[in-house]
This record gives sequence, C-alpha cells and structure tokens, in this order.
Amino acid sequence: MKPDVSHTVRTLRLRLKDKHSALLLEHARAVNCVWSFCNELSVKHFERQRAFLSAHDMQPYTKGAGKELGLHSQTVQTIQEEYVTRRKQFKKVKLRWRVSGGARRSLGWIPFKASAVRYKVGQVWYAGQPLSLWDSHGLSHYELGAGSFSEDSRGRWYFNVTVKTPELVGPPAPKPITSVGIDLGLKAFLTTSDGEAVDAHRFYRDLEPQLATAQRAGKKHRVKALHAKVANRRKDALHKLSTRLVNSYGAIFVGDVNASGLAQTRMAKSVLDAGWSQFRTMQQYKCDDAGVWFEEVNEAYTTQTCSCCASRTGPKGAAGLGIRGWQCEACGTVHDRDTNAAQNILARGLARLAEGTPKWSAVGSINSPALQAGE
Repeated sequence: MKPDVSHTVRTLRLRLKDKHSALLLEHARAVNCVWSFCNELSVKHFERQRAFLSAHDMQPYTKGAGKELGLHSQTVQTIQEEYVTRRKQFKKVKLRWRVSGGARRSLGWIPFKASAVRYKVGQVWYAGQPLSLWDSHGLSHYELGAGSFSEDSRGRWYFNVTVKTPELVGPPAPKPITSVGIDLGLKAFLTTSDGEAVDAHRFYRDLEPQLATAQRAGKKHRVKALHAKVANRRKDALHKLSTRLVNSYGAIFVGDVNASGLAQTRMAKSVLDAGWSQFRTMQQYKCDDAGVWFEEVNEAYTTQTCSCCASRTGPKGAAGLGIRGWQCEACGTVHDRDTNAAQNILARGLARLAEGTPKWSAVGSINSPALQAGE
C-alpha cells in the first residue's frame, strides 16, 4: 500500500546573472514608485477620513499603472498587499519611502504572484522578459508559486520563489530518542546538557582589521565584499551545526536568551557576531521538517539553580558572571556553569512537554539529571 503524499511549501533562492541588473533596477524603481504612491495615498485618506485604505481599496487608484511602468499587473497588487501588511505590523500611519537613489537607496525588490512567472528552457520569464539564472535546484521539477526578485548590498540579484515539495504522510521515520538542552553564550557559542561545548566563532572580529583598512581607503566595494564574507561564514557554520543537532536528537530545547536586548549593551558586537536568533530560526524550521521537537524555554535562574537538587545556590549578580564552576551548598555537587544551565533548560523543557504529551515523559528520564533526582 503506497503512503499518501502531501506537500510542504519551501522557498528557493537562486542567483540571477548580472547581465539582467539594469533591467531589474528599472523594474525596482517602478516598484518604489508604486510603493511611495500607496504610502502617500494612505496617509492623505487617513487625514481626511480617519480610516485606512485596504489593498482592495487602492486598486482603482493604480489601475493601468502596471502597463505604464512596465510591471506585471499582479506585481502592483502584491505591492499594495505588502504595504497594508507592513503598516499593520508596525502600527504606523506612514511608512518609510522606498528611495531609488542616493546614499539611502532602498535595495531592489520586485514581488510577484504565481501567475506572473514561468520557467522555460533554463530561464525565468517575467513581464515578457527572459531572465537567466544558475538553476541549482532544478526548477523544472517544481510548480512555481509567489515570490520576489531581490537585490543584495553588492548589487547581485536573486530569484526567490515558493515551491511545493512532496512529503510522505504516514508513520514517521525513526528518530533518536535522546533529548538535549542548549545554553547559548558568548565564550562558548553553545553548551549542551551532555557537556559538549561549541566554541564561539569570531566571524566579524577576524575580518575587522581588513574592514578598517578598506574603510580608511574608501574602498566601498571591498567593504561590502568583506561584510558579505562575514555573513556567509556565519550562515555556513550555523547551518552545519543546526543540521548536526537535528540529526542527533529527538527533542531540542534552547534557552530564550534576549538577543535583541543584549544587542543594546556593551556586548552588542559579540552578540550580533554570534547570531543567536539566526541559529534558533534555522533550528526551528529544520526540526519542523525532520519531525524533531523544538521549543524555546525560559532560562531565568538556570545558572543559579542546581540541576541535581534544584537549590538556588549558584553565583548571582554581575559579580558572579566570571565564575565558571561552583559547588552546590545543599547537595555538594560540583557544576560547570554552562552545562548546569543547559541541564536545567532540558529539565524545564521536558516538564512542559510531559504536561502536554505524556508519552514523551519516558524520553525525559533518559538524560535529565533533574528528573533522575526526582524533580
């Protein structure tokens, strides 16, 4: 009996060839024009009526704009829908203009719906124009959905499109039954409840001297290339690490460290260089795809609480940040600061999981010191 097949939606990102940059920039300027018109129209309507226009309400005002500007008509509709979505998201009457030139130029962006693009003989066709690309995914095997053309800081253009991929529906593939807690940090990027520590990379700091030299020399293209190299190195390392964890564990619990808050402190450079939020995002969607349980757990007091007896006898306050190892005054257990925090994160995650789905409680007893101690 053949298993049923459903589909999941993924986003593919493919590089377009540089010879199309001039054409795409022309389309991007037209997109910026439509966006700015929607912005101005929405603000004036709010000033007069004290009400906001929906995307449907804007359509009569932009009728024929696609033909005049060389855009697909559904691209104009997508811009209106995106504008309304962002206005609601940021709760503002007026959004930032999309600028087509100058130092504050907005990076190129051309949205489209599924019916606006098609793939034919190794090229993507949009608005009657063929666009060549490096087809590393084999687009001929997919049904193309909505997406966008986007420009990066170095002027390179990419084709971003959603596609449906088959997913077998039936008994899931066997997964490891072990679970793990992860404590994120700066000295060690992460420490697991098993005692494994992954050293923090210095993606930005390693290239900081070269960046400073290029900036002093006024080499803007070199500066952009170095920033892109930093981002690519970080993304590559985080992809490899998150994939390894997904393949090794059946349940993953990560501390909910406030990366955006710490990015406002003196540790901002190190926090942003670590890429905690990017790592958690990767871990989330990879776990969803692989059928691994993933959850962010409140990490409050995890470094102060003994993972064996749950007594809060660990180092406290700013003065205790430099203490990497300590002994519990209640039970005498000697702890490594980060490993103990990861074990507490694991225990809290398993406790929440057991409350929601009792069948997982047996998994928690495998490698949770807190649960083995009767907590």
